[in-house]
Amino acid sequence: MTDINAPRGPASPPKPAVRTARPSVMQRAAAERTQTTIGRRRVVNVVMVGVTFGAAILATLPLIFILGHLIVAGASSINVDFFTQIPKPPGEAGGGMANAMVGTLVLILAASAFGLPIGIGAGLYLAENRGTHLANAVRFLSDVLNGLPSIVMGIFAWQFLVKPMAKFTALAGGIALGAMMIPLVTRTTEEMIRIVPVSLREAALALGYSRWRTSLVVVLRTALPGIVTGALVAVSRIAGETAPLLFTVLGNQFWSASLREPIAALPLQIFNFAISPYDQQHALAWAGALVLIGIVLIISLAARFATRSRFGLGGD
Repeated sequence: MTDINAPRGPASPPKPAVRTARPSVMQRAAAERTQTTIGRRRVVNVVMVGVTFGAAILATLPLIFILGHLIVAGASSINVDFFTQIPKPPGEAGGGMANAMVGTLVLILAASAFGLPIGIGAGLYLAENRGTHLANAVRFLSDVLNGLPSIVMGIFAWQFLVKPMAKFTALAGGIALGAMMIPLVTRTTEEMIRIVPVSLREAALALGYSRWRTSLVVVLRTALPGIVTGALVAVSRIAGETAPLLFTVLGNQFWSASLREPIAALPLQIFNFAISPYDQQHALAWAGALVLIGIVLIISLAARFATRSRFGLGGD
């Protein structure tokens, strides 16, 4: 134990008091301005986040309203007969749009087989040969064609495809729709390929790959998810087009899946039923519009899921 009576050493001298420097008038004013600026920035941040959130909501409202109205007006007409039967004669109850749904899928496949290879190839050329006169001309014409009204494309197809054959065919409709896909797929492919890192090209060339093989195997494969998205946008655009079909496929009230004959299509059937004087056909038109949106949605979701699972989009 420590002896409390033991002599203690000399006491340490007291420490001098530390004087805290008081902020000057300029420092206090600067601190107040900083607090005011931070507060104003927080308010502006909250306001801008609210504005962007409201813009996002407004952007989706038209689609929500359209879907809601289609469900209310057309869901009651969707049944087994709608997917298995052809339209009944005007004035008769029942019937469906099975032939129109099959015809729409046939036209989409024909248009994709014609438009996608040309569009992807043109986009690859534009990305790999940027700055040349031909590339600049193709890029400008693609932008012009993107804004071309669909009815003009329909008249063009009628003049050069329907009139020489003297008959309306599904092939003419597929080519007309495929031609509408080409400029959109071309520009999307070009933009997706241009964002591929240059280091990938250089690495492939350093390993001995030729330029064409690098473009097809390395660059195109890397940009494939974005190209698929662009192709889906193009398919969504042509799936609901009616004007080109009026001049090319004409329509068909019976079963037909031949490319050499007139064929039914959902947009065309919806148009014909919408202008008819029969309430039953009006109901089928609303149901057809709902199914058309559903087909586009299913194709988009399936392709996005396949792309995500293969290329790891949004994965860990």
